[in-house]
Amino acid sequence: MSVLPAGDPTAAVLLPHWLSADDRAALADVVRAALTDPGVHPVAAVHLADVLTELHVAAARDAVWPAPAARVRRVTGWADDVLPVRLSAAELDSVLTVAALPAPLRAVLGGRRP
Repeated sequence: MSVLPAGDPTAAVLLPHWLSADDRAALADVVRAALTDPGVHPVAAVHLADVLTELHVAAARDAVWPAPAARVRRVTGWADDVLPVRLSAAELDSVLTVAALPAPLRAVLGGRRP
């Protein structure tokens, strides 16, 4: 049995954001740069570090279990490099508050596919 998070139970839900390899690289660069900012809030820093972890997990997940993402890409017509990056609401909010986040990536993370 696992313990539910305090507060909003949907806060722990991870939603997939389908990102291309270029989007994932740009996101990693922006997050790494944000983590070097001494003014970043400690809680936001934890969430941003979790985003970096998820970027690695997404690639590993596709290497071990390629079929699920391949089926989605085939049905949607997305390129072969598009992978789901699963983010919680807190992680997404932390990323969206980074001022240096490029507008096209911000749009993709906001729910619109290019």
